[in-house]
Amino acid sequence: MPELPEVETVRRGLEPSMSDAVIVQADINRPDLRWPFPDRMAERLTDRRVTGLRRRSKYILADLDSGETLLIHLGMSGRMTVSGDPLGQFAHTHPAREKHDHVVFHMDNGARVTFNDPRRFGAMDLLNTTTAETHPLLAKIGPEPLGNNFNEDYLVAQLKSRNTPIKSALLDQRIVAGLGNIYVCEALFRAKISPTRKAGQISAPRIRSLVPIIREVLSDAIAAGGSSLKDFRQADGELGYFQHSFDVYGREDAPCHTPECRGVISRITQAGRSSFYCAQCQR
Repeated sequence: MPELPEVETVRRGLEPSMSDAVIVQADINRPDLRWPFPDRMAERLTDRRVTGLRRRSKYILADLDSGETLLIHLGMSGRMTVSGDPLGQFAHTHPAREKHDHVVFHMDNGARVTFNDPRRFGAMDLLNTTTAETHPLLAKIGPEPLGNNFNEDYLVAQLKSRNTPIKSALLDQRIVAGLGNIYVCEALFRAKISPTRKAGQISAPRIRSLVPIIREVLSDAIAAGGSSLKDFRQADGELGYFQHSFDVYGREDAPCHTPECRGVISRITQAGRSSFYCAQCQR
Protein backbone atom coordinates (compact mmCIF):
# COMPACT_ATOMS: atom_id res chain seq x y z
CA MET A 1 0.00 0.00 0.00
CA PRO A 2 1.52 3.38 -0.96
CA GLU A 3 2.42 5.45 2.08
CA LEU A 4 2.60 9.22 2.51
CA PRO A 5 5.82 9.79 0.49
CA GLU A 6 4.50 7.82 -2.48
CA VAL A 7 1.14 9.63 -2.46
CA GLU A 8 2.84 13.02 -2.08
CA THR A 9 5.19 12.15 -4.95
CA VAL A 10 2.20 11.33 -7.17
CA ARG A 11 0.41 14.55 -6.14
CA ARG A 12 3.44 16.63 -7.06
CA GLY A 13 3.74 14.77 -10.34
CA LEU A 14 0.11 15.54 -11.21
CA GLU A 15 0.27 19.24 -10.39
CA PRO A 16 1.74 20.53 -13.69
CA SER A 17 -0.95 18.71 -15.66
CA MET A 18 -4.00 19.15 -13.42
CA SER A 19 -3.64 22.27 -11.29
CA ASP A 20 -5.58 25.19 -12.82
CA ALA A 21 -6.48 23.03 -15.83
CA VAL A 22 -9.95 22.06 -17.04
CA ILE A 23 -11.14 18.47 -17.38
CA VAL A 24 -12.62 18.62 -20.87
CA GLN A 25 -13.59 14.94 -20.83
CA ALA A 26 -13.72 12.24 -18.15
CA ASP A 27 -13.80 8.62 -19.29
CA ILE A 28 -15.25 6.32 -16.64
CA ASN A 29 -14.65 2.86 -18.03
CA ARG A 30 -16.33 0.74 -15.34
CA PRO A 31 -19.02 1.33 -12.68
CA ASP A 32 -16.82 0.88 -9.63
CA LEU A 33 -13.46 0.28 -8.01
CA ARG A 34 -13.44 -0.69 -4.34
CA TRP A 35 -16.95 0.74 -4.21
CA PRO A 36 -19.29 2.24 -6.86
CA PHE A 37 -18.38 5.58 -8.38
CA PRO A 38 -20.65 8.48 -7.42
CA ASP A 39 -23.72 9.21 -9.53
CA ARG A 40 -23.07 11.08 -12.79
CA MET A 41 -19.36 11.17 -12.05
CA ALA A 42 -18.29 11.86 -15.65
CA GLU A 43 -20.88 14.62 -16.02
CA ARG A 44 -19.89 16.26 -12.72
CA LEU A 45 -16.22 16.30 -13.70
CA THR A 46 -16.55 17.45 -17.30
CA ASP A 47 -15.70 21.14 -17.93
CA ARG A 48 -14.62 21.60 -14.31
CA ARG A 49 -11.41 23.43 -13.48
CA VAL A 50 -9.06 21.91 -10.89
CA THR A 51 -8.46 24.83 -8.51
CA GLY A 52 -6.12 22.95 -6.18
CA LEU A 53 -4.44 19.61 -5.70
CA ARG A 54 -3.69 18.60 -2.13
CA ARG A 55 -3.04 15.53 0.00
CA ARG A 56 -4.66 14.37 3.23
CA SER A 57 -2.93 11.33 4.72
CA LYS A 58 -2.84 8.80 1.86
CA TYR A 59 -5.59 10.49 -0.17
CA ILE A 60 -5.20 12.92 -3.07
CA LEU A 61 -7.84 15.67 -3.12
CA ALA A 62 -8.54 17.63 -6.29
CA ASP A 63 -10.66 20.73 -5.56
CA LEU A 64 -12.95 21.75 -8.43
CA ASP A 65 -14.52 25.08 -9.34
CA SER A 66 -17.95 23.46 -8.93
CA GLY A 67 -17.51 23.38 -5.15
CA GLU A 68 -16.84 19.64 -5.17
CA THR A 69 -13.63 17.78 -4.40
CA LEU A 70 -12.49 14.61 -6.14
CA LEU A 71 -11.06 12.16 -3.59
CA ILE A 72 -8.57 9.62 -4.96
CA HIS A 73 -7.08 6.64 -3.14
CA LEU A 74 -4.51 4.51 -4.96
CA GLY A 75 -5.20 1.33 -3.03
CA MET A 76 -2.72 -1.53 -3.37
CA SER A 77 -2.06 -1.44 -7.11
CA GLY A 78 -3.50 1.86 -8.34
CA ARG A 79 -1.27 4.27 -10.20
CA MET A 80 -1.86 7.60 -11.89
CA THR A 81 0.22 8.44 -14.93
CA VAL A 82 0.42 11.50 -17.14
CA SER A 83 0.92 11.51 -20.90
CA GLY A 84 1.22 14.53 -23.13
CA ASP A 85 3.14 17.70 -22.39
CA PRO A 86 1.17 20.39 -20.55
CA LEU A 87 4.20 22.71 -20.47
CA GLY A 88 4.53 22.65 -24.26
CA GLN A 89 8.19 21.69 -24.27
CA PHE A 90 8.05 18.39 -26.08
CA ALA A 91 5.80 16.53 -28.49
CA HIS A 92 4.42 13.40 -26.81
CA THR A 93 1.80 11.03 -28.12
CA HIS A 94 -0.63 9.31 -25.77
CA PRO A 95 -0.16 5.56 -25.27
CA ALA A 96 -2.86 3.11 -26.26
CA ARG A 97 -5.46 2.38 -23.63
CA GLU A 98 -4.56 -0.54 -21.36
CA LYS A 99 -6.90 -3.14 -19.91
CA HIS A 100 -7.02 -1.66 -16.41
CA ASP A 101 -7.23 2.04 -17.35
CA HIS A 102 -10.44 2.57 -15.40
CA VAL A 103 -10.60 6.40 -15.29
CA VAL A 104 -9.06 8.83 -17.77
CA PHE A 105 -9.04 12.64 -17.49
CA HIS A 106 -8.47 14.62 -20.69
CA MET A 107 -7.18 18.06 -19.71
CA ASP A 108 -7.50 21.26 -21.73
CA ASN A 109 -3.72 21.67 -21.76
CA GLY A 110 -3.30 18.50 -23.81
CA ALA A 111 -2.35 16.24 -20.91
CA ARG A 112 -4.07 12.94 -20.27
CA VAL A 113 -4.20 11.62 -16.70
CA THR A 114 -4.93 7.91 -16.35
CA PHE A 115 -5.88 5.91 -13.28
CA ASN A 116 -4.87 2.27 -13.76
CA ASP A 117 -5.69 -0.30 -11.09
CA PRO A 118 -5.46 -4.05 -11.83
CA ARG A 119 -6.69 -5.16 -8.41
CA ARG A 120 -9.36 -2.45 -8.10
CA PHE A 121 -8.63 -1.72 -4.43
CA GLY A 122 -8.40 1.99 -5.23
CA ALA A 123 -11.28 4.40 -4.82
CA MET A 124 -12.72 7.69 -6.04
CA ASP A 125 -15.50 9.82 -4.62
CA LEU A 126 -16.88 13.33 -5.03
CA LEU A 127 -17.28 15.38 -1.86
CA ASN A 128 -18.59 18.82 -0.98
CA THR A 129 -15.38 20.84 -0.64
CA THR A 130 -16.52 22.84 2.39
CA THR A 131 -17.35 19.69 4.36
CA ALA A 132 -14.76 17.32 2.89
CA GLU A 133 -12.93 16.91 6.20
CA THR A 134 -16.07 15.38 7.73
CA HIS A 135 -16.19 12.58 5.15
CA PRO A 136 -16.02 9.16 6.89
CA LEU A 137 -12.65 8.43 5.28
CA LEU A 138 -11.12 11.68 6.54
CA ALA A 139 -12.97 12.63 9.72
CA LYS A 140 -10.89 10.67 12.24
CA ILE A 141 -7.44 11.12 10.72
CA GLY A 142 -4.79 12.68 12.94
CA PRO A 143 -2.48 15.58 12.11
CA GLU A 144 -0.13 15.53 9.14
CA PRO A 145 3.39 14.53 10.24
CA LEU A 146 4.92 17.31 8.15
CA GLY A 147 2.53 19.94 9.53
CA ASN A 148 2.71 22.19 12.58
CA ASN A 149 0.02 20.34 14.52
CA PHE A 150 2.26 17.30 14.74
CA ASN A 151 4.77 18.40 17.35
CA GLU A 152 6.68 17.06 20.35
CA ASP A 153 4.10 18.02 22.98
CA TYR A 154 1.28 16.50 20.94
CA LEU A 155 3.04 13.16 20.45
CA VAL A 156 4.06 12.88 24.11
CA ALA A 157 0.46 13.52 25.18
CA GLN A 158 -0.92 10.98 22.70
CA LEU A 159 1.45 8.18 23.68
CA LYS A 160 1.96 8.60 27.42
CA SER A 161 -0.85 6.22 28.44
CA ARG A 162 -0.73 3.83 25.48
CA ASN A 163 -0.17 0.18 26.32
CA THR A 164 0.34 -0.82 22.68
CA PRO A 165 3.76 -1.26 21.06
CA ILE A 166 5.20 1.97 19.70
CA LYS A 167 5.14 0.50 16.17
CA SER A 168 1.37 -0.06 16.37
CA ALA A 169 0.78 3.37 17.91
CA LEU A 170 2.58 5.16 15.08
CA LEU A 171 0.61 3.18 12.50
CA ASP A 172 -2.66 4.37 14.07
CA GLN A 173 -4.00 6.95 11.60
CA ARG A 174 -5.94 8.63 14.43
CA ILE A 175 -2.62 9.59 16.05
CA VAL A 176 -0.68 10.65 12.97
CA ALA A 177 -1.71 10.67 9.32
CA GLY A 178 -0.11 8.78 6.48
CA LEU A 179 2.55 6.72 8.24
CA GLY A 180 2.81 3.13 7.09
CA ASN A 181 4.89 0.09 7.83
CA ILE A 182 8.00 1.00 5.86
CA TYR A 183 8.59 4.48 7.23
CA VAL A 184 7.70 3.62 10.83
CA CYS A 185 10.35 0.88 10.73
CA GLU A 186 12.89 3.32 9.33
CA ALA A 187 12.03 6.10 11.82
CA LEU A 188 12.25 3.77 14.82
CA PHE A 189 15.67 2.60 13.65
CA ARG A 190 16.97 6.17 13.41
CA ALA A 191 15.54 6.88 16.87
CA LYS A 192 17.09 3.63 18.23
CA ILE A 193 13.70 2.60 19.67
CA SER A 194 12.59 -1.03 19.52
CA PRO A 195 9.25 -1.55 17.74
CA THR A 196 8.24 -3.87 20.60
CA ARG A 197 8.50 -1.25 23.35
CA LYS A 198 5.18 -0.20 24.87
CA ALA A 199 4.50 3.37 23.81
CA GLY A 200 3.53 4.52 27.31
CA GLN A 201 6.78 3.20 28.77
CA ILE A 202 9.09 5.22 26.53
CA SER A 203 10.48 8.37 28.14
CA ALA A 204 9.18 11.75 27.02
CA PRO A 205 12.61 12.87 25.68
CA ARG A 206 12.80 9.80 23.43
CA ILE A 207 9.23 10.34 22.19
CA ARG A 208 10.10 13.97 21.49
CA SER A 209 13.08 12.88 19.42
CA LEU A 210 10.75 10.89 17.15
CA VAL A 211 9.03 13.98 15.72
CA PRO A 212 12.00 15.44 13.79
CA ILE A 213 13.15 11.94 12.86
CA ILE A 214 9.76 11.05 11.33
CA ARG A 215 9.81 14.30 9.38
CA GLU A 216 13.37 13.62 8.21
CA VAL A 217 12.56 10.09 7.02
CA LEU A 218 9.46 11.26 5.13
CA SER A 219 11.29 14.22 3.57
CA ASP A 220 14.15 11.97 2.46
CA ALA A 221 11.68 9.52 0.90
CA ILE A 222 9.76 12.28 -0.93
CA ALA A 223 13.03 13.69 -2.27
CA ALA A 224 13.88 10.20 -3.60
CA GLY A 225 10.48 9.86 -5.27
CA GLY A 226 9.14 7.32 -2.78
CA SER A 227 9.88 3.61 -2.66
CA SER A 228 9.19 1.45 -5.69
CA LEU A 229 7.86 -1.69 -4.04
CA LYS A 230 5.54 -3.92 -6.07
CA ASP A 231 3.20 -1.71 -8.12
CA PHE A 232 4.15 1.86 -7.20
CA ARG A 233 5.22 4.29 -9.93
CA GLN A 234 5.48 8.05 -9.98
CA ALA A 235 3.08 10.05 -12.14
CA ASP A 236 5.64 10.17 -14.96
CA GLY A 237 6.03 6.39 -14.83
CA GLU A 238 9.47 6.52 -13.22
CA LEU A 239 10.51 4.45 -10.22
CA GLY A 240 11.13 5.84 -6.75
CA TYR A 241 14.54 5.22 -5.23
CA PHE A 242 14.26 5.46 -1.44
CA GLN A 243 14.25 1.66 -1.15
CA HIS A 244 17.98 1.82 -1.93
CA SER A 245 18.41 3.78 1.32
CA PHE A 246 16.50 1.47 3.65
CA ASP A 247 18.35 0.87 6.91
CA VAL A 248 16.13 -1.95 8.12
CA TYR A 249 13.04 -2.57 5.98
CA GLY A 250 13.40 -5.79 3.97
CA ARG A 251 16.97 -6.36 5.24
CA GLU A 252 16.42 -9.43 7.41
CA ASP A 253 19.75 -11.03 8.49
CA ALA A 254 21.77 -8.19 6.91
CA PRO A 255 24.34 -6.28 8.99
CA CYS A 256 23.11 -3.26 10.94
CA HIS A 257 24.08 0.08 9.41
CA THR A 258 24.90 1.65 12.78
CA PRO A 259 28.67 2.24 13.02
CA GLU A 260 30.40 -0.27 15.32
CA CYS A 261 27.19 -2.26 15.85
CA ARG A 262 27.72 -5.98 15.24
CA GLY A 263 24.03 -6.80 15.16
CA VAL A 264 21.98 -8.01 12.22
CA ILE A 265 18.48 -6.97 11.19
CA SER A 266 15.68 -9.12 12.61
CA ARG A 267 12.16 -9.53 11.32
CA ILE A 268 9.20 -10.14 13.61
CA THR A 269 5.45 -10.03 13.01
CA GLN A 270 3.34 -7.42 14.79
CA ALA A 271 -0.41 -7.24 14.17
CA GLY A 272 0.06 -9.19 10.96
CA ARG A 273 2.81 -6.93 9.61
CA SER A 274 6.55 -7.44 9.38
CA SER A 275 8.71 -5.28 11.63
CA PHE A 276 12.40 -4.98 10.82
CA TYR A 277 14.85 -3.75 13.46
CA CYS A 278 18.23 -4.26 15.08
CA ALA A 279 17.81 -5.82 18.51
CA GLN A 280 21.34 -4.74 19.45
CA CYS A 281 20.97 -0.99 19.09
CA GLN A 282 17.19 -0.47 19.21
CA ARG A 283 15.96 -0.57 22.78
